[in-house]
Amino acid sequence: MELFRQTARIALQSWTRRWPHASRLFLFGENQSWVINWEMRELSRLAQRLGIKRPPSSLYFHSQEQAVFYGSQFALLEDDWLTRGHAVATAYFHGKPGLGIKEFDALYERLKMHHDKIARLQVSHSEMRDVILASGIDASKVHMIPIAVNVDFFPLRSEADYRAARQRLAIPDAAFVVGSFQKDGVGWGDGLEPKLIKGPDVFLQTMKRLKSVVPEVHVLLSGPARGYVMKGLRELHIPFTHRLLKNYPDIKELYHACDLYLVTSREEGGPKAVLESMACGVPLVTTRVGQAMDLVRHGENAWMVDSEEVDGLVHWAQWVHSHKGELNPVREAGRATAEANTYAAQLPLWQKFFDGFVTVESK
Repeated sequence: MELFRQTARIALQSWTRRWPHASRLFLFGENQSWVINWEMRELSRLAQRLGIKRPPSSLYFHSQEQAVFYGSQFALLEDDWLTRGHAVATAYFHGKPGLGIKEFDALYERLKMHHDKIARLQVSHSEMRDVILASGIDASKVHMIPIAVNVDFFPLRSEADYRAARQRLAIPDAAFVVGSFQKDGVGWGDGLEPKLIKGPDVFLQTMKRLKSVVPEVHVLLSGPARGYVMKGLRELHIPFTHRLLKNYPDIKELYHACDLYLVTSREEGGPKAVLESMACGVPLVTTRVGQAMDLVRHGENAWMVDSEEVDGLVHWAQWVHSHKGELNPVREAGRATAEANTYAAQLPLWQKFFDGFVTVESK
């Protein structure tokens, strides 16, 4: 058996070494089936449209001098990418240093130490772009490409969609439904320890205040590790529904049931929910975080307040509740923002990103 493995390994290495330099692109997501892996699926489709060859990931270990894209910047904390001899690119969506999070500080130090070995770097918003440029990396390597949305997965909802979704979820007709679809607990278990950069404590403070002025509030949750938020909602006697979905696109059903989507994070790369909620026509109230700060035009396509500004979050959530008949212009503007930020619309940005990083072989 060992002889067979050695023979197969030699054969694979002999084959892959015939590939021209940087003519193949390897994409790596995360071990968990979470949003980064879906990003890699979309990026794989874009690479195919650009004529870039995508070999099976298993051939990475048998190849040399090809191109590798890491969907998570935390891959930089490992040593493998430094020793394989491939050209390296990565997304760097979030992880500002100086927040008291050791992993973020270590990641940024790693970037500063080895930025000369990184060929391309994707950031999703202007704040992170400025943080990355301060590391000393060559500005020509840094490309600002937002985390996009697949509008085929997130169609603009109709009134019938709204009613049907709420009926399937057994949510009362009179409920004012606030959506929160993320992972905001530490680890992949119950999530009773809060991941504070995601703002679950701010979310609970906002819900407590909102309940006092909108008694019929009902929270719709999705995502793993939501134990901290669910425990807090029980203590506040706020009804909630939690659905943990196996298939990411199914989350559109949850958006269709919402009256409002709320983002209370302190640090984000996206969140993806900004464009997802806009695509579905769900009013969005968010903190000034991640790519929301570049995409949201306050009062036009959504509402945005400063981080931890509970007063503002409550005010605009209540405004949405009390102005239901005046929301169509915001919904329409949000949908237009989403359509301008689809993966297909980003094709020219990715073509520029890959130019000189991956070689497209002539047919």
